[in-house]
Amino acid sequence: MESSDRIRAIMSALRVSDAVSVAELAIEHAVSEMTIRRDLDELAQQGVVRRVRGGAVSLLLRGEEPPFGVREREAVEVKRRIAVEVAALLADGEAVLLDGGTTSLEIARAIRDRRLTVLPLSLQSAGELSTAPRIRLVIPGGEVRPGELNFTGPLTENSIRSLRFDTAIIGCCGLSAEHGLTAHDLSDVAVKQAAIASARRVIVATDSGKFTRTAFGSVCPLTHLDMVVTDTALPHSEREALTAAGVTVRAV
Repeated sequence: MESSDRIRAIMSALRVSDAVSVAELAIEHAVSEMTIRRDLDELAQQGVVRRVRGGAVSLLLRGEEPPFGVREREAVEVKRRIAVEVAALLADGEAVLLDGGTTSLEIARAIRDRRLTVLPLSLQSAGELSTAPRIRLVIPGGEVRPGELNFTGPLTENSIRSLRFDTAIIGCCGLSAEHGLTAHDLSDVAVKQAAIASARRVIVATDSGKFTRTAFGSVCPLTHLDMVVTDTALPHSEREALTAAGVTVRAV
């Protein structure tokens, strides 16, 4: 198992239990205790855990979103497939709002050579598109959320509301038939709601793992979405619910 896979598994374990043991993780993943210590040290540097004798204790609140640097290493190939599919759905000349998050960063990379007007909601995506030769880059105002580097706050919301987009590409922390689209950060909820209200078409780009989660803040019901682009591990029941709500589903 590669380091990224182990760290993802450790994060899953921390969602179930608030503490993990070096010895138990080493046995479970068939690696040395030194290897597990390095993994835990990396998570400690990201602010996910606090190292204790023999293991680590989670520093995340129940249901809190892991740091960007950790999420960026999760389901990388899946996110790239989703990004390619989303890019293919955009017509040259469109005005596009691109949400923050790790999947959106992959989408920014996939559209670098396109002729589009793009308003990115993160510094990472803005940096990726800043040297794209045919992208008209529009930057919103607002505060920058530490760690995530997303634009947020009333200035960002007002910037979005003053514009109209052909397509809003939205990320999420959770998506389900019961609770709709959800996000962990409450300021991010308001920004997503403004983005959805300002777009002719709303595409949610998310890996299928988000269908098992519900975050703290409610963004909108499924009926506010036009399309979901995800991977083939999407639960059948959730796909049926999306279709019943009039949402087009593309699984790649």
